[in-house]
Amino acid sequence: ATRQTLPPEEPTGPDLSDQIKAATKENHFRAENTQLMLSYQKGQITLQQYKVLLFSLYEIYKALEEELDRNSSHPAVAPIYFPQELARLELLESDLEYFFGQDWEKRVIVPAATQRYKQRLRKIGQENPELLVAHAYTRYLGDLSGGQVLGKITQKSLGLSSKEGLSFFSFPGVSSPNRFKQLYRSRMNSVELTEEEKAAVLEEAVEAFELNIQVFDDLQKMLSIATETDQSRSDVGAARFTASPVLQLAVGLCVALATVGAAMYGM
Repeated sequence: ATRQTLPPEEPTGPDLSDQIKAATKENHFRAENTQLMLSYQKGQITLQQYKVLLFSLYEIYKALEEELDRNSSHPAVAPIYFPQELARLELLESDLEYFFGQDWEKRVIVPAATQRYKQRLRKIGQENPELLVAHAYTRYLGDLSGGQVLGKITQKSLGLSSKEGLSFFSFPGVSSPNRFKQLYRSRMNSVELTEEEKAAVLEEAVEAFELNIQVFDDLQKMLSIATETDQSRSDVGAARFTASPVLQLAVGLCVALATVGAAMYGM
């Protein structure tokens, strides 16, 4: 599809990070006020939700990080390529193995909403790598900013006695999140883009939020159906993860943590 460019009179002075913040303001508000996000912020997440969420994050980050790796020398990607500091994939694998055992990969199902997001990342990685900047910035800085707070909320909500299963929230390669975020914004703002490319990056940032909202709402809907189904069947403990067809369909739907994190930092 042909992308619209910003009109010529659009100011070009502000940094790209500031422009993304302005362009996604309304989407950002809608994302942070979805039902499931509000529940998460209140500490009402269940073990069932968290496990499904981890599957989704794994699928999304697998696509994102493989495309970043493949395009690491691209002039728009190279300045914001920090695999040692930011990569999430191995940490997510560790969390999934903790909850599901070594055969966790056999349980992964990718429903339509998550599949669309993955396909989008693969497509731009192949055709317009500069657009990966929008996704990497929104997700990584969101995770980095909200990670510690969300990790504590999750640990308390689930009654976990240790940090096992919560590796996703940790950034062992980042000693100072605030300083690193400043460095990341500076690197991103230094990326040389034409006005058309910059407009496309802003549009992609909006699209990223919309994809997040879609999968977020879908997850809430699927888990609501699953809860009703489980309640109508038996008195099985609510915290236990079941492999019911409804829950399997829910696997991969949520990108909640990144969205929550994005709501907690100033872009």
